[in-house]
Amino acid sequence: MTDPARVPRILVTGGSGFIGSRLALLAGQHGHAPTVVTAVNNATERARCDELVKSGVTVVEAALEDTDALSRALVGHDAVIHLAAAQHEAGRPESYFQQINVEGTRRLLDLAARAGVRRFVHGSTIGVYGSAADRVLDERSPLLPDNAYGRTKAAAESVVRDCHANLEYCIVRISETYGPGDMRLLKLFRGVRSGRYLTVGDGENEHQLIYVDDLVRGLLAACEAPAAGGATIVLAGAERLTTNAMVAAIGAAVGSQRPVRHAPLWPFLALAYVMERTFAPLGLQPPLHRRRLDFFRKSFRFSTAAAEQLLGFRAETRFADGAGRTADWYRSRGLLA
Repeated sequence: MTDPARVPRILVTGGSGFIGSRLALLAGQHGHAPTVVTAVNNATERARCDELVKSGVTVVEAALEDTDALSRALVGHDAVIHLAAAQHEAGRPESYFQQINVEGTRRLLDLAARAGVRRFVHGSTIGVYGSAADRVLDERSPLLPDNAYGRTKAAAESVVRDCHANLEYCIVRISETYGPGDMRLLKLFRGVRSGRYLTVGDGENEHQLIYVDDLVRGLLAACEAPAAGGATIVLAGAERLTTNAMVAAIGAAVGSQRPVRHAPLWPFLALAYVMERTFAPLGLQPPLHRRRLDFFRKSFRFSTAAAEQLLGFRAETRFADGAGRTADWYRSRGLLA
C-alpha cells in the first residue's frame, strides 16, 4: 500500500486529451489524488472527463486563460504535469499557437510558483527536432522545428528554463504515443482491418513509439526523481519500427492479412500544400495537410539513456503487444466495426 503522505499531489493540464486522461486515471489507481484542469471541446473529450469523474478524479473545466480557476485549482499541489497545448489545429495562424503554447505556459508557471508547487513537469514533443536526419537524437541534439506547433513548443521549453521562480522543472519530450483511448490512430487500425489503408511512400521511415501506460510511468517519475530537476528528457519506446513493420503489427492485432498498397509521396504533398493554401484563408480545416503526412516521411531514432539514468525509466511494452491491447480497447467500444 502506498503511503499517502509520501505521494505528491499532482495537477494535470490537458486532462481531456488522450495522454492527460490516461495519466490522471492511472495516477489515481496508483495512490495519487490527481486534479485535472482542462478545456472540453468535443464529445470525445467530454466522455473522457466523465470517465475520470466516475473514477474519483477531480476535474476542473477551465482554459489556460482562466487565471482565477487555475489559481484555485493549484492550491495544495506539489507537482504540475503540463500537457495542455494547441497541436492539431491546421489553418490557425502561428499567433494562436504562440498564445496557448508559449504564453499559456508562462502564465501557468507564474501561478504554480505562487501556489507553492515544488516541481513543474512540462510536456514537450519530439516535434521540436523537426525533420530528423539519419542519426540518433538525444536531449543535446539541435532543435529544428518545421511547423507552428514545433516552433512554439520549443519556445515554451525556453520559457520553462528561464523561469527564475523557486520552482523545479523537468522538460519531457514525448515521442509518438499510442494505446487504449487513442482516437488519432483509430483510422489507421480501421483502414488496415478493412483493407482500405494505403502507405504513402516506401514505408521505410522509422518510428520509436511509446505505449501510453509506459509514458505515464515516465511522467510520474519526472514528478519525483531528484535527478530530474532542471533536466530535459526524451521519453520514447525501446523499439524502432518502420511504418511497414508497424502496419504489419496492427494487421496482426486486428486479424487482417490483406496486402498493403503503396503510393508515391510527392502527389500527396502537392495536394496537401494546395489544400492548405486554399482552406486557410477561409478559416477552414483542410482535409489533408503536410503535418498529417509526417507519419509517412519522417524518421526518428532516440537515445533513451537520459530517461534510464535520471528517472530509472525504460519502456517495457513491445509494439505488437501494445497494438493488441489497443485493438482490444477499440473492439470493446465497437469502434472497429
